[in-house]
Amino acid sequence: MKYRMLFTAVAAAGLLLGGSALAQDKKQLAFVVNASSDFWKLAEAGVKKAQGELGSYELQFRYPAQGTAAAQNALMDDLVTAGVDAIMISSADPKNSIDAFNRIAGQVPLFTTDSDAPESNRIAYLGSSNTDAGVQAGEEMVKAMAGKEGKCMGFVGFLGADNAKERIAGFKQAIEGKGIELVDVRGDDVDFTRARTNVDDVLVANPEINCMVGFYSYNPPKIYEALQAAGKLGQITVVAFDEDPVTLGAVKEGSFASTVVQQPFEWGYQGMKLMAKYLEGDKSGVPENKLIIVPTKVIEKGNVDAFEADLKAKIASAG
Repeated sequence: MKYRMLFTAVAAAGLLLGGSALAQDKKQLAFVVNASSDFWKLAEAGVKKAQGELGSYELQFRYPAQGTAAAQNALMDDLVTAGVDAIMISSADPKNSIDAFNRIAGQVPLFTTDSDAPESNRIAYLGSSNTDAGVQAGEEMVKAMAGKEGKCMGFVGFLGADNAKERIAGFKQAIEGKGIELVDVRGDDVDFTRARTNVDDVLVANPEINCMVGFYSYNPPKIYEALQAAGKLGQITVVAFDEDPVTLGAVKEGSFASTVVQQPFEWGYQGMKLMAKYLEGDKSGVPENKLIIVPTKVIEKGNVDAFEADLKAKIASAG
């Protein structure tokens, strides 16, 4: 009996060790964001859905300790040291991350999303065309101003990030010659308190401003808070980006003209599947220009309810 019990214990231990070994044998894919923001919850849901279809992989969704290039680069170094096999990242500061990105790309396949680093050795970018999204926002502003002259103020997180610069450039392109001027863009480095203060300051110091655009997901809610506190909701025309619940509520009630939304759920979902195929030797998903564009679309009062229903369905599909 003692021998039988001993054999059973050894066999059980073997099974446990075998299970652990199997877990360690799984290839690891990581999705690294640029800062902590509710915007990324949809991308995380997309990664979770992909995990349900990629049983032979372990997927990670990681936030850096701070919204800085240094914190992102340190996180990527840690991931590589821990054995991750491929990384997709939204760069907080592409221009100052080239060396770090190339170092990582020399060790594991590196992809970008949301904010590209085209001068690095990344394999491909999967995300929005930020220039096209900026053009859409500018067109929405022209439509909302309905022929009135406009002096707009923009608000964004990282002024130096490619996604910010491209959106701003696209917006300027669309409003050129339309009697609308983008007077300035205030950056906040993803400091939510500063994001709100930037709007408050403009309302006090720049009474000529009659239109605003929030270029990052959390900027429109901060615009809403500031306008509400100042009793100016509806008096200043606002075009937003992304699908924060406050933003969608403002569109629904008519306080915001519209919002240009991306598809971060698809970045997470498609991004993980793209990297898995790449590791398996299937590189057909990487086009010659290395750009995989997930279209943006305009959400206004007429389609906001349908859009919200679709968002809920996508999150539910992730389990």
